[in-house]
Amino acid sequence: MRYIPLFTYLLILYNALAFMGGPEQSVLAAVWLKLNLISGAVFTITVDYLLIIVGVIILYIEIYKSTRPSAASVIDHALSMVVFVIYLIEFIIVPNVGTAAFLVLTLMAFLDVIAGFTVSISSARRDISIG
Repeated sequence: MRYIPLFTYLLILYNALAFMGGPEQSVLAAVWLKLNLISGAVFTITVDYLLIIVGVIILYIEIYKSTRPSAASVIDHALSMVVFVIYLIEFIIVPNVGTAAFLVLTLMAFLDVIAGFTVSISSARRDISIG
């Protein structure tokens, strides 16, 4: 369970929400939070923006997870690559997830892969260095 990248859960949640409701009323476009600011502006967060916020938090956690020097991190990196490929294929092929929000989540999954490999390589290089 701990080897499964957290972006997998976000992918499942986004897909579930993307296929709820009809074509005219998307659950992702539903207003989740609406605040009146002191400036008079109305601050609105829709469900898809909420998922982007969750994705940023998940990206931080995934980068932190990549700092652990173990064999498990190799499995985690490989699974993160698979999850990114699924995000990319879905973005290109599935009409319901062809949105800007899903593209941002796809880019976050890509950054997870790149950052994971970069952190692992730099920490491995530090462990090998002598003197």
